[in-house]
Amino acid sequence: MPLSREALWALVHEERAALADDLAALTPQQWAAPSLCGEWSVEEVVAHLTAAASVGRFRWIRSMVGARFDPALHNRRRLAEHRGATPDETLARFRAAVPSTTAPSGHTPAWLGEVVVHAQDVRRPLGLPRTPSVGSATEVARFFASRDFTVNGRTAVAGLRIEAVDGPFATGEGPLVRGTTLALVMAMAGRTAYLDDLDGPGVVEMRHR
Repeated sequence: MPLSREALWALVHEERAALADDLAALTPQQWAAPSLCGEWSVEEVVAHLTAAASVGRFRWIRSMVGARFDPALHNRRRLAEHRGATPDETLARFRAAVPSTTAPSGHTPAWLGEVVVHAQDVRRPLGLPRTPSVGSATEVARFFASRDFTVNGRTAVAGLRIEAVDGPFATGEGPLVRGTTLALVMAMAGRTAYLDDLDGPGVVEMRHR
């Protein structure tokens, strides 16, 4: 059964807090390291997560209008707003946002996906071993596979059979793609590094997409 909104927000807060703990001992070089998210550094990804936890619906609309509906420009402006003068300040701002339930829309699984995906954008390049709970990843996988919203998840898995090897997530019919729930989530989010963690005849099609 789908989780309640309150339960989903509890998972969001849990994943944010875990990431903040992971970041506490980073060196300046690690903060400046490239993430899996485009051209953003680790620090920029964290500032983006703070922005995502701080911008409600009406402020998001105003920001998008001000950016002439250019999501990249909107994200850069909000990232700059929430980035600190130092990495320590950036982390402090993120910690302050951990319990927030502010979001641009009521699609709570999407905002759980925001922190699950971006946390791995940071952890994987830095070799940080922690991963989100299977429960959190499963909720995100179900949402990503059901629609193209914050990522084109439904398009990524259309016509494929997707099965998690560590949890209950499974969907679709067609050539099989198997892997951990987290690897499936990250692949649906367009992180090609995680395709190497999947197996099955459908992986070739996912990589092509």
